[in-house]
Amino acid sequence: MAVRHVACVGTGVIGAGWATRFMVHGIDVIASDPGDDAEARLRQAVDKSLEAATRLHGKPKAGLGALSFTADLEAACERADWIQESAPENENLKRALLARIDAAAPDHAIIASSSSGLLPSTIQADCARAERVLIGHPFNPVYLLPLVETVAGERTDPASMDLARNFYESVGMKVLHVRKEVEGYIADRLQEALWREALHMVAEGVATTEDLDDAVIYGPGLRWAIMGTCLTFHLAGGDAGMRHMLAQFGPALKLPWTKLEAPELTDELTDRLVEGTQAQAGGRSIEDLENLRDDCLIDIMRVLQAHGTSAGTTLGGGG
Repeated sequence: MAVRHVACVGTGVIGAGWATRFMVHGIDVIASDPGDDAEARLRQAVDKSLEAATRLHGKPKAGLGALSFTADLEAACERADWIQESAPENENLKRALLARIDAAAPDHAIIASSSSGLLPSTIQADCARAERVLIGHPFNPVYLLPLVETVAGERTDPASMDLARNFYESVGMKVLHVRKEVEGYIADRLQEALWREALHMVAEGVATTEDLDDAVIYGPGLRWAIMGTCLTFHLAGGDAGMRHMLAQFGPALKLPWTKLEAPELTDELTDRLVEGTQAQAGGRSIEDLENLRDDCLIDIMRVLQAHGTSAGTTLGGGG
């Protein structure tokens, strides 16, 4: 299926990021959002992110895709080859919205929700053609980070999943197919486990927010960008690899080091998190930090591209 027109439904941070990624790969985008000043905020976000996106991906030979906007949801969907829904993470809202999109979209169009954890079988339940409805969960900033998790619902046709893989790969993404329908999918479940442990350590006075971030930035985070968790631990076993690592460090799994249940988000804990991150920001605005993040992500991915590994492989050959 040739995707020439994409409808981006919902134009917050994720929706705007999708629009930028599609445009920088030469695809025309029509966006829709009922919010006040939604078009102005979308265009401002896209204008800002296009610079970083084109620096990473380059400009398409045929030129950037065009961006248009309408508050009319049905009008946005009626000519689309692909609909990417990025509305707020509310099950009832998404369920009703996807039913409207399904009714308006052409027969050939695929409908993907950017949900970060809802079950696709639930939110596709009111769609007449649920076989073309699936999850396409990205990561912020969508215009730079290549990961997209795809999840099928009970009624999703495997052919739709194949089309999703082909399309997402065509716009420079790494498709992670979630093999079983599960809340939170894969990456967010991993993030949530780390986040819960971090909240416990702040609540108990073990660490500040800066301590926690330093623990990742200067240590395992550097390895994770290259090899992830499992392959990194394979190296920890020396020449014998994972089997020796498990034999040597496996008993530590029985020690009460971690707490998977989330702590109560008290006012005191909230204040510690807010004050800690404000101190880390050091007076830099959110925009300043976004620019720093984007610049560093581009350089990291270019280095990985030169080595032909991990996220660098989504950018093509070696640099």
